[in-house]
Amino acid sequence: MAVDRREFLSGAALLALALGIPVAAVRLSDMADADLPTARQRVLAREVSQLVIPRTGTPGAGEVGVGDFLILALAHGLDGSREPASASSPAGEPMPLRPDGSLDHLLWLERTLDRAGGGDFLGAAPQARAAMLAKLDATAFPPGPPPADPSPWALVKGLILTGYYTSQTGAAQELRYELVPGRFDNDIPLTPGYRAWSSDWTAVEFG
Repeated sequence: MAVDRREFLSGAALLALALGIPVAAVRLSDMADADLPTARQRVLAREVSQLVIPRTGTPGAGEVGVGDFLILALAHGLDGSREPASASSPAGEPMPLRPDGSLDHLLWLERTLDRAGGGDFLGAAPQARAAMLAKLDATAFPPGPPPADPSPWALVKGLILTGYYTSQTGAAQELRYELVPGRFDNDIPLTPGYRAWSSDWTAVEFG
């Protein structure tokens, strides 16, 4: 069953508040009907986000709304997600393409994980879901130089990390934040439990 547009955009507006984005910007970024996720895909995006960044001392990515951020980001082509894609994978498997020729990353993720889970990834036990996603991650990020034809998972994971570390939780709780540093320290000791600074963009790299 498809998610109602009003319901989804209401959730997106709440996410915008968490990310510090003006609500008006979300309303202007209305999604086309073809880009609206199914209810199951929305749950999948949340659960996968939570697996990538689980709860520790701070809430996990799924808990802070990164699943909805991922859906909106993919719909609007963030990080090149709406560029033309190949109709088949390197292994020869057909890829789900949108009418504009871009890969439907959310549908690809759903089919890939369901196939790994014997038809129902969300129905598997939590530890089994984590193991399946870890296997997909290991395949997408093999040792050595990056693959010439990267897995769609690389882009999806990068967007999950971006969504989390630009949220209030990721930027100000998981990382340390100081809008205007009071002084310059050129030699800071790294102690156990040291947290990186989210406001130091020279040292932040997502993906």
